[in-house]
Amino acid sequence: MSTILSRLTGILLVTVALATAAQSPESQKSILITGATTGIGRNLAESLAKEGHHVYAGARSDAEMAELNAIDNITAIRLDVTKQDEVNDAVQFIKERGTGLYALVNNAGIYDGGAVLDTEIDVLNLVYQVNVEGVLRTTKAFAPLVIESKGRIATTGSIAGTISGPGFAAYSGSKHYIEAFTDSLAAELEPLGVSVSVIEPGNYQTQIRRSAVKRSMARVVGSGGIVTSGMEKQYKAMEEVELSYKKPDEVTLAYKHALLADAPLRRYVVVPNANEQQRTIETKIRELVELNSWGPYSYDNEALVEMLKSALGR
Repeated sequence: MSTILSRLTGILLVTVALATAAQSPESQKSILITGATTGIGRNLAESLAKEGHHVYAGARSDAEMAELNAIDNITAIRLDVTKQDEVNDAVQFIKERGTGLYALVNNAGIYDGGAVLDTEIDVLNLVYQVNVEGVLRTTKAFAPLVIESKGRIATTGSIAGTISGPGFAAYSGSKHYIEAFTDSLAAELEPLGVSVSVIEPGNYQTQIRRSAVKRSMARVVGSGGIVTSGMEKQYKAMEEVELSYKKPDEVTLAYKHALLADAPLRRYVVVPNANEQQRTIETKIRELVELNSWGPYSYDNEALVEMLKSALGR
């Protein structure tokens, strides 16, 4: 009971601290969010702006920028993470504004692919151009500003960075990269006073799946085919699935802790139900067992338990 009370007290203190920070003008931060037009990015941008922080919101079209600019405390910025010239222009824009940059949120990402043997190389390349190269490109470009602020870098990973299965090789592979990226970058920037985190959501309400179906239909048309009624039904079915999920408010809460709390975490697994949490943790445990199943230096059960206890103690 005392442990539960302690955790609840900790959560309450963090909530109060974040609310106080949002109300204090001198604590307002300038935060850049890539992929801020829909889903997790839009939810986070609106929440931070509502609390008084200044958000640079990445968008790719004039219509998206106009919509974002209509929101108080949000400055839309044209930013396709696959285009180096737009990234360079965004850096220059923020420098000219003179606000500095406290935090970078690498949120832009896509889902695509399919069965390993059926996935075209150009489809795989597209996923990695956005989810891997895009994250690296924006981080390299904006890191000097974040380092100057001794601020934060946080990236949208996924429980798919741990769990994979049929049809998920391309997407999960890109999110596995984010795990490695986060650990390496965190070690490299810690001496410079920058905290690095990864937020790993489960299934929340976004447009990432519908966008994948739209790209699939566009490829069919581009190759001379036609969009069939079956494809349209697939899109409608995917729309119903996505709209049935919870809105990503819990993901935003995790992001705000990573960006604003005094002691941010390295990893935040954020899931809408116990089943997704269980699957994620059980996958890690299975991998641990597999890693320990071969060779002369394997640990016995007692040693493994002691290692787990030590990690929990930290």
